[in-house]
Amino acid sequence: MKFDLLPQDCVSYILSCTSPRDACRSSTVSSEVRDAADSNLMWEKFLLSDYPEIISRLVSPVEFKSKKELFLKLSTPLLIDGGKKIFSIDKSTSKKCYMLSARDLYIPWATNSLYWCWKSLLESRFVEVAELIMVCWLEIQGTINTKMLSPNTTYGAYLIVKFPDRAFGLETLPSEVFVEVGEHRSQGTIYLRCNGGIKTELGRDSVDTLGSRDIGGSVERVIEKREDGWLEIELGDFYNDGSEREVKMSLREVKGQHLKGGIVVEGIELRPKL
Repeated sequence: MKFDLLPQDCVSYILSCTSPRDACRSSTVSSEVRDAADSNLMWEKFLLSDYPEIISRLVSPVEFKSKKELFLKLSTPLLIDGGKKIFSIDKSTSKKCYMLSARDLYIPWATNSLYWCWKSLLESRFVEVAELIMVCWLEIQGTINTKMLSPNTTYGAYLIVKFPDRAFGLETLPSEVFVEVGEHRSQGTIYLRCNGGIKTELGRDSVDTLGSRDIGGSVERVIEKREDGWLEIELGDFYNDGSEREVKMSLREVKGQHLKGGIVVEGIELRPKL
């Protein structure tokens, strides 16, 4: 029997066992398959089971006429929790993605205008970001509960930053980065090079010829350019098995006594590692 001759509910169920991307591609087979690929029955499977709770946390309400339209809107980054976080669904995997804003992070002396300033940037999706004026102790920490994330998924945590022209003292010593969940710890080091050691998302134009290296169990990271114009630093990764635990994420350089300044922090992003 031809695939497009099956009852629409059967076709919808079969397509729901694939991925959103594959389901959309299958809609070109025939008008019957396209109807099944657009059905609420199929997109209900791709939507998160707790999507009503996610919708209730949105800063701006979303309007939708179908479950497919809702999925597509939730796959676009949206502000939640009073604008302190960004939520989206990964289009390829239907997994949850979050970004914690700088206001949602722990940054020592962030409320002291002598050390940090809060400002608005047109290129940021948050109302404000944090810019380091000058400190000798640099530390940026974030936490999130695994219950907020998709279970049975490996996540990566990424610090999203920029370096203005006035940045100084950031690459004198390597910064330590880590992600910790229970007894699991993923760690590394990163030189916060303002004009070098940066590669694109596709791995081209790398200035740091050494790349990522494993040094005694601690991986030396590289800064990567993002499509949105920001830079990202991988802090580490972890597997979410579905149990409730706290994820701790951090970048710090506290060994040097020299002054450093200029890094702009937008937040920490958590997304599935493909």
